[in-house]
Amino acid sequence: MSNGNTRQLLIVEDDLALQKQLKWSLDQFDALLASDVASAVQQFRRHQPPVVTMDLGLPPDQDSVSEGFKLLERLLELEPATKIIVLTGQNDHANALRAIRLGAYDFLSKPVDPDVLSLTVERAYRLRELQDENRRLVREQQHDALGGLLTRDPQMVKISRMVERVAPSNATVLILGESGTGKEVLAQGLHAASRRTGKFVAINCAAIPEALLESELFGYEKGAFTGATKTTLGKIETAHGGTLMLDEIGDLPMALQAKLLRFLQERSIERLGGRGEIPVDVRVVGATHQDLQALIADGRFREDLYYRLAEIVVEVPPLRDRLGDAILLAHAFVKRFASELRRPGLTLGEDAQSVIERWKWPGNVRELQNVIKRAVIMAEHERIAASDLSIRGLQDDTTPPVNVELDLRLVRERAEREAVVKALARTDGNIVRAAELLGVSRPTLYDLMNRLQLK
Repeated sequence: MSNGNTRQLLIVEDDLALQKQLKWSLDQFDALLASDVASAVQQFRRHQPPVVTMDLGLPPDQDSVSEGFKLLERLLELEPATKIIVLTGQNDHANALRAIRLGAYDFLSKPVDPDVLSLTVERAYRLRELQDENRRLVREQQHDALGGLLTRDPQMVKISRMVERVAPSNATVLILGESGTGKEVLAQGLHAASRRTGKFVAINCAAIPEALLESELFGYEKGAFTGATKTTLGKIETAHGGTLMLDEIGDLPMALQAKLLRFLQERSIERLGGRGEIPVDVRVVGATHQDLQALIADGRFREDLYYRLAEIVVEVPPLRDRLGDAILLAHAFVKRFASELRRPGLTLGEDAQSVIERWKWPGNVRELQNVIKRAVIMAEHERIAASDLSIRGLQDDTTPPVNVELDLRLVRERAEREAVVKALARTDGNIVRAAELLGVSRPTLYDLMNRLQLK
């Protein structure tokens, strides 16, 4: 979309006289001009105009509509929300209808009445603006950007605020943490809080065979290899205008690390079998559970790529280190899965909550989610019992702490914080029940929460 108050419009017309006439009749817009498919795609990529007017008869074969339909499909592939107005000949009704079926906004017959054209373009702009505003409002109503991240842990709250501060920038972000800690949730939140209107696209570098990974990332031209029957966009190009998450980036082969580094430096790609550079505007988020510094020392990860990726580094703590989050998330998962299975009265029993608090969750949030889902399915009663969780190997950790804190004020504050957070987690945020569990009045609990800066 264009910046500022200017309203950009792309006019695709090979007749230079008609091109000037269209520009003159639409002088209320900032008109971009193109006379063939290549120049139209180039202008569209660079400026992303929300509305396009185009002729179907384009060079090198103006008597055919093949180039025009090729351009129509290409522009809608790059940005499906684009409003494209097709200009057709008087007796070209069949092609006009075909254009509408392919996704064009409207069509007008030549010679075009300037007033009708201006009104049609204005309506297209207004519709696009309403659709963009509707998407923005839906996104705001669904969550603050990190609404998918449930936490009361001070470390995670700090990380959430950090992500919100970083989001409006174009900085490349590296998210580190054990498998199952919610790295993709943070990446999605980063995208949602940004000003980017393109897609969020994620690819797991460890899940795709090395021979296929390059074509998945960078795309390929028709005929680039056996089986390449059509030009196909890669994940990087698909994420144009949005965010690309490279999950398990520590598993990226060295040859592709070099190619990714070049993309991060040049911000352009070359498809397999292609000869031209394609500029791409995308924010890259890398994520891994591996120690990249150790991989660098072993010669398995490029140091220069690491520093390109690590403009901002976010380290996500494991679930076992997040105060109260296991119970908080368990309640949320019970509600979700119970609703899906039409068991709305299902809750967590006290013994189940005790087990959830004691278990170390080596598989983190993913493990917790799977355990709760199984328990919701298997529970025979309206309260999930410890036996329904099917956690094997649970043992009490009776190892005494090595260091003993002697500052009583800090000890008291830490104990109060832990008790309040756990009580709120156990009661799923119910202040009255949390106060009863703590043995204090509601006003006292509110005072405690304010003093400890807990929402």
